[in-house]
Amino acid sequence: MVLSKRVARFNRVATNQVLKHIAGWAPGFAIVVHKGRKSGREFRTPINVFRTKDGFVVALTYGPDADWVKNVLAAGRCTLVFRRKKVAVHGAELVHDESRQAMPVPIRQVLGLLDVHDFLLLKRD
Repeated sequence: MVLSKRVARFNRVATNQVLKHIAGWAPGFAIVVHKGRKSGREFRTPINVFRTKDGFVVALTYGPDADWVKNVLAAGRCTLVFRRKKVAVHGAELVHDESRQAMPVPIRQVLGLLDVHDFLLLKRD
């Protein structure tokens, strides 16, 4: 049960309006700066993100069909505003992992309850 489109719509209209002010510096959050694959317009989307050995991992709680995910995959790169710093990332890779191994243990458990098993891996430039 990936989060529903109704929840996504609410988050886009309400929650993201608050998160966009804190996601660039709050632990466990970042803002992904990406270009629209059709419009070429710049978008800024707050996300939950976790560090990996060579970059970052994002749990795709709305699934891999979210527009921001498609934009990042199409470009192959994006910028993260992570702890008040801009971090260029590349090599965007969609991963399906039932065991959620790339995530911290407590987060794995929450994602298991939500039945999330798709992730986006991003490597630092």
